[in-house]
Formats: sequence, structure tokens, C-alpha cells
Amino acid sequence: MKITIVAIGKKHDAKLSESITEYSERLSHYIKLEWKLLEVKITSSMLDDQIKNLESELLFSAINSADRVILLDERGAQFDSPTLAIKIQSLMNQSTKNLVIVIGGAFGVNEKLMQRADFIWSFSKLVFPHQLARLILVEQLYRAHTILAGEKYHHI
Repeated sequence: MKITIVAIGKKHDAKLSESITEYSERLSHYIKLEWKLLEVKITSSMLDDQIKNLESELLFSAINSADRVILLDERGAQFDSPTLAIKIQSLMNQSTKNLVIVIGGAFGVNEKLMQRADFIWSFSKLVFPHQLARLILVEQLYRAHTILAGEKYHHI
């Protein structure tokens, strides 16, 4: 299975980039991982809803019809790391070829993109900066794969 992380924003923050790269490389021992960082040209005259719709359309265009999609959103379902591992194993058992995980912009995503998601996931009731969410995501994906492999990274 290939995992593609599609996110709004510029390149990884310099302070977090090293850690994101480290976990991405660790994860590559289990699956193929691709990052797609999409930059939107925003003008000062744009309203929040216009920005959300523009970003959502750009994210939507990065998803293929056959992709399984997980959307990160603060209103999504929450679960622990072992449950995430079970969710990933289930997707692999269903012969999912490409799992796309979407990180929207600061104003969230539109209803069209919400409806396209196969699953909506929340890390926490807390809201995190998008750059930090990237690091949390790739670390949790790595943790889930080590759980599936029976390795000692995750202590139960």
C-alpha cells in the first residue's frame, strides 16, 4: 500500500523538517510514502470561505477516484495508536493501493471534500498547527506500522 499525504502549505517548517524526514524514512521501510504539499495563492481581499473553497478544490484535485481518503479534521473520530494500526491493517486487507491522507488549511475544508473522505480522523480535541500535524501524522503512521510488525517502538 502507498500512502500519500496531501497538505495545504509550503515546504515543511525548517524546525520540524528534520523530524518529519526521519519518520518518513523510517516509515518507508514498511510502505511507500509520498508528500504532496500544495500552495495556494491567497490575496488579502479573499474571505475565509473563499480561501477554504479554493484550498479544498486544490486538495480534491490531488485525489484519484480509486483512492481511499482519510481527512484530518478536529471533528473526526479519535482513537489510540493500536486502533490506528488495526485500521491500517484493515485497509491493507482490503487491497487498498493508495491511501490519501488530507490535511486541510487553517479554515478547514468544504462539504464536497468532507463527503469524499472515507473516514474523518481527529488527533485530539485540541487543535494543532498544520506543520506540527504533519509531524504527528507521520510519527503515528510509523508507530502503527511498528505495532503491526510486532516491534518494540510502541510500549503497551
